[in-house]
Formats: sequence, structure tokens, C-alpha cells
Amino acid sequence: MWSRERYELIFVNATAPDTEDVVVVHRTDSSGPGGHPVYADDTGIVRAEISDRDEVRMIASGGHQVHAAAVSARPVS
Repeated sequence: MWSRERYELIFVNATAPDTEDVVVVHRTDSSGPGGHPVYADDTGIVRAEISDRDEVRMIASGGHQVHAAAVSARPVS
């Protein structure tokens, strides 16, 4: 299965929908619970499993972590 090397994760603020935070993540050697590649930012704190259909499943990297409800992935060329 081919997958991209990098994505931008777009986090939309529910209280200010016109505001978004973007984090660039790169592919790791890990697979997530769905069998798709896990991507992480340079700090390793932001981790996400991204499917071949660009579906995002955030993965906790530490205790008490709460993820944003609206997250999407945009491929980076």
C-alpha cells in the first residue's frame, strides 16, 4: 500500500470556525489500530493514523490528552 510521506493536519476551532491551526506531520514506521500508517510532528506529541482515503484518527501520545473534534488531513507535496 502506497502512502504519502507528509500531511498537514488542520484543526478547526469550534468557537471560531474561520480559524484553523495547521501542524505538519511525517510518516513514521508505526501502524495504527486500523492498520494505516501513523504520522507524527517533529516533537512526537501530535500523532495521527491517516487512511488511504485521508481519514484521520488522532492517537494520544500521553495521558489526559483531549483531541479536537474537527481534524482533517491535507497532503503535502
